Amino acid sequence: MGANTLDADLRRRTWKLLQPGQITLDGLVVHTDLGRSHETEMHQVSVEVGDIIADHAGHDPRETFVYSGTDDPEFASNQHQGLTLDGESFVWECQQLLRDGTFDVVFYFEADAGVGGILDDVRDAGHAATGVRGDAETPAGAAIDGD
Repeated sequence: MGANTLDADLRRRTWKLLQPGQITLDGLVVHTDLGRSHETEMHQVSVEVGDIIADHAGHDPRETFVYSGTDDPEFASNQHQGLTLDGESFVWECQQLLRDGTFDVVFYFEADAGVGGILDDVRDAGHAATGVRGDAETPAGAAIDGD
C-alpha cells in the first residue's frame, strides 16, 4: 500500500471518529519519522502539539497535564489526553499510531479551538501535519491542506 493510500485511509478513519458526538470535534494528523526506539521524542511531539492545541482552545498550557491512562483498562497504551489542572476538563486527545515503521499522531479537540490556526502553528513548529474537519460531509472534503 502506497503512502498516499495510507494517508487517505488515516484521514478517513480520523474523520469517522470525529462524527456526531456530544461535542463538535476537529482533528489533526501529525506525521513523524520517529520509530519505536524514539519514545522520548514521541512524548515531546505529543506534549508540544498538545500545548499548541491548549493555547488555541483558550487554556494556558501550563495549566494542563497529560493523562496517559496507565491505570485505566479502557485506555490504549499509546493514547493520551490533555486535561485542565482545574477540574480535569477535556482539552485534547491523541493516539500514537505506528504505520510503516514510523508514528503518526492523531489529535482530537473541540472544533471551536480553530483547526486552521492550530495547523499553522504546528507546521511553524516544524511538524508535517494535516488538519481534519469534523463537520465535513465526506472524508475527502475533511482534509485541510492535505498532501
